[in-house]
Amino acid sequence: MMIEFVNYALNGALLGLLYALVAMGFVVIYRASKVFNMAVGEMLVLGAFLVWWAVAASAMHPAVGIAAALAISVLVGLAIERLLFRRLIGESVFSMIMVTIGLLILMRGLVLLIWGPQERPFPAIISLTPIIIGDMIVPRPLAAGGLIAVVCAAGLHWFFNRSRTGLAMSAVAEDHQIALAMGISVRRSIAFAWALGGVLSVITSMVYLSGKSLTFLSSEIGFAALPVALLAGLESIAGLLLAGLIVGIVQGLTAAYIDPLIGGNAASVVPYLFMLVVLVVRPTGMFGWKRIERV
Repeated sequence: MMIEFVNYALNGALLGLLYALVAMGFVVIYRASKVFNMAVGEMLVLGAFLVWWAVAASAMHPAVGIAAALAISVLVGLAIERLLFRRLIGESVFSMIMVTIGLLILMRGLVLLIWGPQERPFPAIISLTPIIIGDMIVPRPLAAGGLIAVVCAAGLHWFFNRSRTGLAMSAVAEDHQIALAMGISVRRSIAFAWALGGVLSVITSMVYLSGKSLTFLSSEIGFAALPVALLAGLESIAGLLLAGLIVGIVQGLTAAYIDPLIGGNAASVVPYLFMLVVLVVRPTGMFGWKRIERV
Protein backbone atom coordinates (compact mmCIF):
# COMPACT_ATOMS: atom_id res chain seq x y z
CA MET A 1 0.00 0.00 0.00
CA MET A 2 2.81 2.42 0.89
CA ILE A 3 4.67 1.54 -2.33
CA GLU A 4 1.55 2.32 -4.34
CA PHE A 5 1.14 5.66 -2.56
CA VAL A 6 4.77 6.60 -3.22
CA ASN A 7 4.46 5.51 -6.85
CA TYR A 8 1.33 7.61 -7.42
CA ALA A 9 2.89 10.59 -5.64
CA LEU A 10 6.17 10.29 -7.60
CA ASN A 11 4.46 10.05 -10.96
CA GLY A 12 2.20 12.94 -9.98
CA ALA A 13 5.24 15.02 -9.02
CA LEU A 14 6.89 14.33 -12.38
CA LEU A 15 3.67 15.25 -14.19
CA GLY A 16 3.61 18.46 -12.16
CA LEU A 17 7.16 19.26 -13.29
CA LEU A 18 5.98 18.79 -16.88
CA TYR A 19 3.21 21.31 -16.17
CA ALA A 20 5.89 23.63 -14.75
CA LEU A 21 7.89 23.28 -17.97
CA VAL A 22 4.82 24.20 -20.02
CA ALA A 23 4.02 27.08 -17.64
CA MET A 24 7.46 28.57 -18.28
CA GLY A 25 6.03 29.63 -21.64
CA PHE A 26 3.56 31.86 -19.77
CA VAL A 27 6.13 33.29 -17.36
CA VAL A 28 8.95 34.01 -19.83
CA ILE A 29 6.77 36.18 -22.06
CA TYR A 30 5.00 37.81 -19.10
CA ARG A 31 8.32 38.66 -17.41
CA ALA A 32 9.45 40.50 -20.54
CA SER A 33 6.31 42.19 -21.81
CA LYS A 34 3.46 41.88 -19.27
CA VAL A 35 1.59 39.87 -21.91
CA PHE A 36 -0.34 36.86 -20.64
CA ASN A 37 0.07 34.60 -23.64
CA MET A 38 -3.09 32.51 -24.03
CA ALA A 39 -1.56 30.73 -27.06
CA VAL A 40 1.10 28.76 -25.14
CA GLY A 41 -0.58 25.44 -25.97
CA GLU A 42 -0.85 26.31 -29.66
CA MET A 43 2.82 27.30 -29.78
CA LEU A 44 3.65 23.91 -28.25
CA VAL A 45 1.59 22.11 -30.92
CA LEU A 46 3.26 24.11 -33.68
CA GLY A 47 6.66 23.18 -32.27
CA ALA A 48 5.57 19.53 -32.11
CA PHE A 49 4.42 19.52 -35.74
CA LEU A 50 7.71 21.09 -36.78
CA VAL A 51 9.62 18.30 -35.00
CA TRP A 52 7.32 15.69 -36.57
CA TRP A 53 7.77 17.22 -40.03
CA ALA A 54 11.56 17.36 -39.70
CA VAL A 55 12.22 14.01 -38.02
CA ALA A 56 9.37 11.75 -39.20
CA ALA A 57 8.05 13.20 -42.47
CA SER A 58 11.35 14.52 -43.88
CA ALA A 59 13.47 11.69 -42.39
CA MET A 60 16.15 14.06 -41.13
CA HIS A 61 18.60 12.88 -38.52
CA PRO A 62 16.92 13.60 -35.14
CA ALA A 63 19.62 16.09 -34.12
CA VAL A 64 19.35 17.97 -37.43
CA GLY A 65 15.54 17.82 -37.38
CA ILE A 66 15.31 19.16 -33.84
CA ALA A 67 17.76 21.96 -34.68
CA ALA A 68 15.65 22.86 -37.72
CA ALA A 69 12.46 22.87 -35.63
CA LEU A 70 14.12 25.10 -33.03
CA ALA A 71 15.31 27.55 -35.69
CA ILE A 72 11.87 27.75 -37.32
CA SER A 73 10.18 28.21 -33.92
CA VAL A 74 12.51 31.11 -33.14
CA LEU A 75 11.60 32.72 -36.47
CA VAL A 76 7.89 32.19 -35.75
CA GLY A 77 8.31 33.85 -32.35
CA LEU A 78 10.11 36.80 -33.92
CA ALA A 79 7.41 37.09 -36.59
CA ILE A 80 4.66 37.13 -33.94
CA GLU A 81 6.40 39.95 -32.11
CA ARG A 82 7.12 41.90 -35.30
CA LEU A 83 3.66 41.63 -36.85
CA LEU A 84 1.44 41.79 -33.76
CA PHE A 85 3.03 43.04 -30.57
CA ARG A 86 5.48 45.66 -31.81
CA ARG A 87 2.51 47.87 -32.68
CA LEU A 88 1.06 47.42 -29.19
CA ILE A 89 4.00 48.75 -27.19
CA GLY A 90 2.59 51.10 -24.56
CA GLU A 91 -0.98 49.83 -24.99
CA SER A 92 -3.09 48.39 -22.18
CA VAL A 93 -2.58 44.86 -20.86
CA PHE A 94 -6.17 44.03 -21.82
CA SER A 95 -5.47 44.87 -25.47
CA MET A 96 -2.47 42.55 -25.51
CA ILE A 97 -4.41 39.68 -23.91
CA MET A 98 -7.13 40.01 -26.54
CA VAL A 99 -4.47 39.82 -29.25
CA THR A 100 -3.10 36.59 -27.75
CA ILE A 101 -6.61 35.10 -27.86
CA GLY A 102 -6.74 36.00 -31.54
CA LEU A 103 -3.27 34.48 -31.93
CA LEU A 104 -4.55 31.25 -30.33
CA ILE A 105 -7.37 31.00 -32.88
CA LEU A 106 -5.06 31.91 -35.76
CA MET A 107 -2.37 29.36 -34.86
CA ARG A 108 -4.92 26.58 -34.37
CA GLY A 109 -6.42 27.39 -37.76
CA LEU A 110 -3.01 27.38 -39.44
CA VAL A 111 -2.11 24.01 -37.90
CA LEU A 112 -5.39 22.55 -39.17
CA LEU A 113 -4.87 24.11 -42.60
CA ILE A 114 -1.31 22.84 -43.01
CA TRP A 115 -1.42 19.43 -41.29
CA GLY A 116 -5.13 18.64 -40.93
CA PRO A 117 -7.01 17.14 -37.96
CA GLN A 118 -5.80 13.53 -38.23
CA GLU A 119 -3.57 11.92 -35.61
CA ARG A 120 0.10 11.36 -36.34
CA PRO A 121 2.60 9.25 -34.40
CA PHE A 122 5.12 11.56 -32.77
CA PRO A 123 8.70 10.23 -32.94
CA ALA A 124 10.04 8.71 -29.72
CA ILE A 125 12.70 11.34 -29.08
CA ILE A 126 13.00 10.02 -25.50
CA SER A 127 13.12 6.27 -24.91
CA LEU A 128 9.79 4.82 -23.81
CA THR A 129 11.39 2.09 -21.69
CA PRO A 130 10.19 2.77 -18.12
CA ILE A 131 12.55 3.21 -15.20
CA ILE A 132 11.96 0.44 -12.67
CA ILE A 133 13.13 0.98 -9.10
CA GLY A 134 12.04 -1.94 -6.96
CA ASP A 135 8.26 -2.01 -7.17
CA MET A 136 8.05 1.51 -8.59
CA ILE A 137 7.61 2.17 -12.30
CA VAL A 138 8.44 5.63 -13.66
CA PRO A 139 7.84 6.62 -17.32
CA ARG A 140 11.18 7.65 -18.76
CA PRO A 141 9.81 10.70 -20.69
CA LEU A 142 8.32 12.07 -17.45
CA ALA A 143 11.60 11.50 -15.59
CA ALA A 144 13.53 13.24 -18.36
CA GLY A 145 10.95 16.03 -18.39
CA GLY A 146 11.37 16.56 -14.65
CA LEU A 147 15.13 16.90 -15.06
CA ILE A 148 14.73 19.25 -18.03
CA ALA A 149 12.23 21.37 -16.08
CA VAL A 150 14.70 21.78 -13.19
CA VAL A 151 17.57 22.67 -15.55
CA CYS A 152 15.43 25.16 -17.52
CA ALA A 153 14.11 26.75 -14.31
CA ALA A 154 17.65 27.17 -12.93
CA GLY A 155 18.88 28.65 -16.21
CA LEU A 156 15.96 31.05 -16.60
CA HIS A 157 16.12 32.09 -12.93
CA TRP A 158 19.78 33.03 -13.38
CA PHE A 159 19.05 34.75 -16.69
CA PHE A 160 16.28 37.00 -15.36
CA ASN A 161 17.99 37.80 -12.06
CA ARG A 162 21.69 37.97 -12.93
CA SER A 163 22.20 38.77 -16.62
CA ARG A 164 21.93 42.31 -17.97
CA THR A 165 19.59 41.19 -20.75
CA GLY A 166 17.26 39.45 -18.31
CA LEU A 167 17.19 42.44 -15.94
CA ALA A 168 16.45 44.74 -18.88
CA MET A 169 13.54 42.49 -19.92
CA SER A 170 12.14 42.66 -16.38
CA ALA A 171 12.37 46.46 -16.54
CA VAL A 172 10.44 46.43 -19.81
CA ALA A 173 7.69 44.39 -18.17
CA GLU A 174 7.38 46.93 -15.37
CA ASP A 175 6.76 49.92 -17.63
CA HIS A 176 7.48 50.36 -21.33
CA GLN A 177 7.85 54.14 -21.14
CA ILE A 178 10.26 54.08 -18.18
CA ALA A 179 12.31 51.35 -19.89
CA LEU A 180 12.56 53.51 -23.02
CA ALA A 181 13.64 56.48 -20.89
CA MET A 182 16.41 54.30 -19.42
CA GLY A 183 17.71 53.52 -22.90
CA ILE A 184 16.40 49.92 -22.96
CA SER A 185 15.15 48.61 -26.30
CA VAL A 186 11.59 47.50 -25.61
CA ARG A 187 11.23 45.97 -29.05
CA ARG A 188 14.39 43.90 -28.70
CA SER A 189 13.43 42.64 -25.25
CA ILE A 190 9.94 41.56 -26.30
CA ALA A 191 11.27 39.95 -29.50
CA PHE A 192 13.81 37.97 -27.48
CA ALA A 193 11.08 36.79 -25.11
CA TRP A 194 8.92 35.48 -27.97
CA ALA A 195 11.92 33.76 -29.55
CA LEU A 196 12.69 32.14 -26.19
CA GLY A 197 9.04 31.09 -25.95
CA GLY A 198 9.42 29.36 -29.33
CA VAL A 199 12.44 27.42 -28.09
CA LEU A 200 10.59 26.32 -24.95
CA SER A 201 7.61 25.17 -27.02
CA VAL A 202 9.79 22.75 -29.02
CA ILE A 203 11.58 21.41 -25.93
CA THR A 204 8.30 20.90 -24.08
CA SER A 205 6.59 19.24 -27.05
CA MET A 206 9.33 16.59 -27.25
CA VAL A 207 8.97 15.75 -23.56
CA TYR A 208 5.18 15.75 -23.57
CA LEU A 209 4.52 13.91 -26.84
CA SER A 210 7.48 11.56 -27.23
CA GLY A 211 6.06 8.29 -28.55
CA LYS A 212 2.44 9.52 -28.34
CA SER A 213 -0.12 10.66 -30.89
CA LEU A 214 0.00 14.24 -32.13
CA THR A 215 -3.10 16.26 -33.06
CA PHE A 216 -4.11 19.91 -32.82
CA LEU A 217 -5.95 18.99 -29.59
CA SER A 218 -2.59 18.36 -27.90
CA SER A 219 -2.65 22.09 -27.14
CA GLU A 220 -4.92 21.36 -24.15
CA ILE A 221 -1.75 20.85 -22.07
CA GLY A 222 -1.44 24.66 -22.11
CA PHE A 223 -4.66 25.11 -20.13
CA ALA A 224 -3.75 22.14 -17.89
CA ALA A 225 -0.57 24.00 -16.92
CA LEU A 226 -2.40 27.28 -16.28
CA PRO A 227 -3.04 26.53 -12.55
CA VAL A 228 0.71 26.04 -12.06
CA ALA A 229 1.54 29.41 -13.64
CA LEU A 230 -1.08 31.31 -11.62
CA LEU A 231 -0.37 29.43 -8.41
CA ALA A 232 3.34 30.24 -8.57
CA GLY A 233 2.85 33.84 -9.66
CA LEU A 234 3.50 35.01 -13.19
CA GLU A 235 6.88 36.57 -12.31
CA SER A 236 8.41 33.54 -10.59
CA ILE A 237 10.47 30.97 -12.48
CA ALA A 238 11.72 28.99 -9.47
CA GLY A 239 8.25 29.06 -7.90
CA LEU A 240 6.92 27.11 -10.88
CA LEU A 241 8.73 23.99 -9.68
CA LEU A 242 7.08 24.04 -6.24
CA ALA A 243 3.69 24.91 -7.71
CA GLY A 244 4.06 22.12 -10.25
CA LEU A 245 4.95 19.59 -7.56
CA ILE A 246 1.92 20.61 -5.48
CA VAL A 247 -0.50 20.47 -8.40
CA GLY A 248 0.93 17.25 -9.80
CA ILE A 249 0.94 15.34 -6.50
CA VAL A 250 -2.59 16.49 -5.63
CA GLN A 251 -3.81 15.52 -9.10
CA GLY A 252 -2.03 12.14 -9.03
CA LEU A 253 -3.37 11.15 -5.62
CA THR A 254 -6.87 12.34 -6.51
CA ALA A 255 -6.86 10.22 -9.67
CA ALA A 256 -5.63 7.19 -7.72
CA TYR A 257 -7.83 7.32 -4.63
CA ILE A 258 -10.81 9.64 -5.16
CA ASP A 259 -11.80 9.12 -8.80
CA PRO A 260 -12.44 5.36 -8.34
CA LEU A 261 -14.72 6.13 -5.38
CA ILE A 262 -16.88 8.74 -7.08
CA GLY A 263 -16.69 7.32 -10.60
CA GLY A 264 -15.77 10.72 -11.98
CA ASN A 265 -12.77 12.74 -13.11
CA ALA A 266 -12.14 14.93 -10.08
CA ALA A 267 -8.41 14.89 -10.80
CA SER A 268 -8.87 17.31 -13.70
CA VAL A 269 -10.86 19.74 -11.53
CA VAL A 270 -8.91 19.71 -8.25
CA PRO A 271 -5.91 21.74 -9.54
CA TYR A 272 -8.23 24.59 -10.58
CA LEU A 273 -10.07 24.54 -7.24
CA PHE A 274 -6.77 24.54 -5.38
CA MET A 275 -5.56 27.44 -7.55
CA LEU A 276 -8.71 29.48 -6.88
CA VAL A 277 -8.40 29.01 -3.11
CA VAL A 278 -4.79 30.20 -3.14
CA LEU A 279 -5.54 33.16 -5.41
CA VAL A 280 -8.40 34.29 -3.16
CA VAL A 281 -5.94 34.47 -0.28
CA ARG A 282 -3.01 35.79 -2.35
CA PRO A 283 -4.02 37.15 -5.78
CA THR A 284 -0.39 37.46 -6.94
CA GLY A 285 0.21 33.74 -6.39
CA MET A 286 2.63 32.17 -3.95
CA PHE A 287 5.73 33.92 -5.31
CA GLY A 288 4.29 36.76 -7.43
CA TRP A 289 5.57 40.28 -6.94
CA LYS A 290 3.59 42.58 -4.68
CA ARG A 291 3.37 46.10 -6.04
CA ILE A 292 3.27 49.10 -3.76
CA GLU A 293 1.72 52.23 -5.22
CA ARG A 294 2.25 55.58 -3.52
CA VAL A 295 -0.46 58.21 -3.83
